[in-house]
Amino acid sequence: MKCEWVRQNIALYVYGEAADDARHELEQHTSRCADCAAELKAEQEFHALLSQDRAADPTPNLLAASRMRLQEALETAQQGGLLHRLAFDPANWLRQAKFSPALASAILILGFAGGVGTAYKVIPHGPGSGPGSQPVAESSIAGISSITQEPGTNQISIKYNTVSTQQAEGSLNDQKIQQLLLYAARNNYNSGVRMDSVGLLTQNPTDTHFRDALIYALQYDSNPGVRFKALDALGPYVKGDTRVRDSLLQALVNDTNPGVRTEALRMLEPVKADGSVRGVLMTLAAKDSSQYIRSQARTLLAQLPEID
Repeated sequence: MKCEWVRQNIALYVYGEAADDARHELEQHTSRCADCAAELKAEQEFHALLSQDRAADPTPNLLAASRMRLQEALETAQQGGLLHRLAFDPANWLRQAKFSPALASAILILGFAGGVGTAYKVIPHGPGSGPGSQPVAESSIAGISSITQEPGTNQISIKYNTVSTQQAEGSLNDQKIQQLLLYAARNNYNSGVRMDSVGLLTQNPTDTHFRDALIYALQYDSNPGVRFKALDALGPYVKGDTRVRDSLLQALVNDTNPGVRTEALRMLEPVKADGSVRGVLMTLAAKDSSQYIRSQARTLLAQLPEID
C-alpha cells in the first residue's frame, strides 16, 4: 500500500468515517511505516485539540445524511487531475486547518449543513404498486437503518430515517418497497444494509431497475461481499445483456478483490468468443499481475478458434 493513499485517508480514519476494510489496511500500514504513523499521530492530536472546545453534537438524522452523501461521493467520484485534487482533498484541508481553528470549525459546519441541504429524494421506479403502498417520492430519506424479510414469505420490512425513524412493510412487488431497496443499494453508508438490499434485489433480477442497481453495486460498492452477491445474480444474463457483460469485464479488469475477479472470469466463459471479451482475455493472458488470472485467460483463449 502506498503512503500517499494512507495520508489521503488519515482524516477519515481519525473522524471514524473510514470503511472497515480501509481502517484495517491503514492500521496495518501505520504499524510498519514510521512516517505515516507520525502523520496519523499529528492528525489525532489535532482532532483532540478541536475536541477540547466541542460544539453541540449534530442530530442523528443530520449525521446520517452527511455520512450518506460523503459515502456516495467517495464511491462514485472518478480520479481527477491536479485541479480536482486541489478542489477536494479533505486530508490536505484539515492539515491546513491546523493553523486556523476557526476555518476548521467552518469547514465542519458547512459539511454537515451541505449533507442535509442535498438530502436524497427517492424517485418512483417501475409501474404500479402493491395494496396500501404510498409512494415516497416526496420523502427526504436520511438513511436506511434495517431490512428484514419474513421467513417463508414475500413480505419485507424496511426501517428508514427522515425526521424520525419510520418503517415500511409490504411485498417485493410494492412500489414503495422497491424504491427503498433501490435507494439502500446505492446510497446507504451501512454496508450490512446494502448487503441485505442487494440480496433482496437478486430475487428478481429480470426487473430492469433491479438489474441496474445490481450492475451499479458490482461496479461501485466498496464492500467486496456486496459486489460478489451482485455478480452472482447477474451471471445468468451475461449472454443476453451487453450491459451485464461489460460490467463483468470491468470487474475482471479493475476489481481489487481476487475472489470477485476469479468469479467474473468464470462467468464470462460462455461468451469468451465475443470480440470484447476476447480482447480483454488477450490482455490478461499477456500481463495480468495475478498468475492464476493469466493462466485461466490463456486456457480460455486456447479453446477458441483461430481468427482468419
